[in-house]
Amino acid sequence: MKAIVKQQQLAQAVGVVARAVTSRSPLPVLANILIQTDNGRLKLSATNLELGISAWLGAKIQDEGSLTVPARTFADLVGNLPSDDVTLTADLRTQSLNVRCGTLNTDIKGISAEEFPPMSAADTGTSLPLNITNFKEMIQKVVFAASHDESRPNLTGVHMTVDGDYLVLAATDGYRISIASAILAQKPAQKLDALIPARALAELSRVAVDGEEILQMNFPVGRGQVVFHLKDVELISQLIEGNFPNYSAIIPPSFKTRTVLTTADLLKACRQTEIIAREGNFIARLDIQPEGGAEKASQLEISAISEQTGSSEVIVDASVDGTPLLISFNVRYLREVLEVIKTANVILETNAANTPAMIRPVGDDTFKHIIMPMNIQR
Repeated sequence: MKAIVKQQQLAQAVGVVARAVTSRSPLPVLANILIQTDNGRLKLSATNLELGISAWLGAKIQDEGSLTVPARTFADLVGNLPSDDVTLTADLRTQSLNVRCGTLNTDIKGISAEEFPPMSAADTGTSLPLNITNFKEMIQKVVFAASHDESRPNLTGVHMTVDGDYLVLAATDGYRISIASAILAQKPAQKLDALIPARALAELSRVAVDGEEILQMNFPVGRGQVVFHLKDVELISQLIEGNFPNYSAIIPPSFKTRTVLTTADLLKACRQTEIIAREGNFIARLDIQPEGGAEKASQLEISAISEQTGSSEVIVDASVDGTPLLISFNVRYLREVLEVIKTANVILETNAANTPAMIRPVGDDTFKHIIMPMNIQR
């Protein structure tokens, strides 16, 4: 194999696929990036057997071939090359890759491409087109709520379904549930009900660039995989087996108190309170008070107490409709959901100190977040 590529394009492609590399596998080749020629372009691929990412870039191909090289070494080298043409030459006899750029001449020992696990290609004939910008926004609104506990794999994923004309994503760690939806331009030919690893969607959100390009999503029949295909990037992920919780049964049908706040003010208050609360299991008390006559305006007070750090109280102006309530939440959870809400105002709906609450943006019915309260001694 011999190919000439631009350093900037090569560095960008390496940065994309390196997100799928693992160094903790007993298979040394999984710590490598596969470099191969593909129909006049250069293709880079990496996988950890659960997630695989490929990236294509323009190149002047002089000889066909393929080889895998250590991802960390190759990424560090490419990132430190001058902005110039890079010549990559694979010697299959010695299983090494020669890299030339400017005055640099480096040989990297690799592993045969034959040892690299095969990565299935998408069947684009049955794919579902998605708007990249809208889908990325949906992903960002839910992935943070997925669990990181590998002992409960069904909670480490994002549940994807179609409800009428809407594509719906939902994620939960057992303490909170994020639900985002968007209108589909084209309905899937078959029923869509899949549990996709949250990490795979997070990586897709990072590598997909906003623009007019359409993202193609495909579920190859019988493979237990989902494939996301862009013009120059393809991401393949194994699906999670198991049942996702019936979150619809957890959402309260109505609420007794409705509190409207400025998103930026509430987010700032949560960040301030978290400084103290993080030393006390992130517990913060929300004292919701409706208007009490001409002299007492409605408000929300957020407070936290830590034996190690001290105490904090922050008052946020609010419009409260309903009964007063003292309720406790994990303030980090509050902060994380507020960080993905883009509207100027947000609604907090509550019933009692021991029942789920809902947070949702004002004027946007495509997102809602259910958060469980924390039970503490009063």
